[in-house]
Amino acid sequence: MLQFTSATRAEDGSTVTLGWATGETARFHAIWLRDNAQDAETRDPGNGQRLIALRDIPVDTTVSDVSAEGAQLSITFAPENKTVTFDAAWLLGHRYDVGGKTQSGWTADTVETWDSDLMTGIPVGDFSAVSKDRDALKDWLFGVRRYGFGKLVNGPIEEGALTKVVDLFGYVRETNYGKFFEVRTEVNPTNLAYTGLGLQAHTDNPYRDPVPTVQVLYCLENSAEGGENMVVDGFRCAEVLRTENPRGFELLSKYCARFEYAGGDGVCLRSRRPMIELAPDGEMIGVRFNNRSSAPIVDVPFDDMADYYAAYRRLGEIIDDPAMEVTFKLSPGESFIVDNTRVLHARKGYSGEGSRWLQGCYADKDGLNSTLAAMELQSAEAAQ
Repeated sequence: MLQFTSATRAEDGSTVTLGWATGETARFHAIWLRDNAQDAETRDPGNGQRLIALRDIPVDTTVSDVSAEGAQLSITFAPENKTVTFDAAWLLGHRYDVGGKTQSGWTADTVETWDSDLMTGIPVGDFSAVSKDRDALKDWLFGVRRYGFGKLVNGPIEEGALTKVVDLFGYVRETNYGKFFEVRTEVNPTNLAYTGLGLQAHTDNPYRDPVPTVQVLYCLENSAEGGENMVVDGFRCAEVLRTENPRGFELLSKYCARFEYAGGDGVCLRSRRPMIELAPDGEMIGVRFNNRSSAPIVDVPFDDMADYYAAYRRLGEIIDDPAMEVTFKLSPGESFIVDNTRVLHARKGYSGEGSRWLQGCYADKDGLNSTLAAMELQSAEAAQ
């Protein structure tokens, strides 16, 4: 069990400095500690939600006393004269006194970027196993979160089976395409996805606000020649661009592109977002790339437009590089899932002979992340 080795308060009580047996140290502000107190008066013991607002905490809150014993830290706050305890592991896991990320475009610890070398390491789950075994589901969802995509095999060969994939972790997000949509050759299609043409790697529906964060494609028939599916890690492509052309990376993350789709009656979808999306602290949180749905770019100043387009072109070349792609052909009953904020997908062209029938639908990443986090928490509690 993780233990404290030291706990000292600043002379004015505004901060506390803690040391752990791991050798790490960190400082915490008194107001932060009070706001994050875990006692029953501050947070509901059942659901963990806060019972008070920041306005209920005195603005002049300080630490009047602090002591550590083993894994427990005791803190008394003035002027409330309120004493609460904190766990050593919890505070270590929530410390914020750490060096900031220095390079724009960093990725979270739960993310691992990849290229074609991942061909032999695709996260693959067996539909029957992940449907019945929580450990198998947890392992598969872990891979999906880490790499941004995953495959399922041995699923039922029936219309609408893809919704059972979404049921494993969340809920289908219905759009103007319906609860799910067909992906096969059509006469006079409203979308190029419904032809036998090859499609450049892209993220889906960048014209939506918010964009669907998860996409599932499920195979029901596939006897056509060609038509292999392909995925590309948009985060890795952005990293390559950043290494080659830092200014280009900055321009694609600084200025908004525009996307639109008006392919059906009563539908006119538009959005304005950067191709490479960064959080305020520089974390890479999204990639939007879809040549079919790109609208005129008008939010880039004249003096930056030429360099912006050069970076846009280069990002497309990186995405198209075979060294970046993982390719596979789905058989009936197989499906794959992508994090649509990160992983681009594509399809190679296929002939008009034979048949190729996939169904697709959208879901949201919060459901997947919530399901996985709950499983991980349950496993951690069982291990204690």
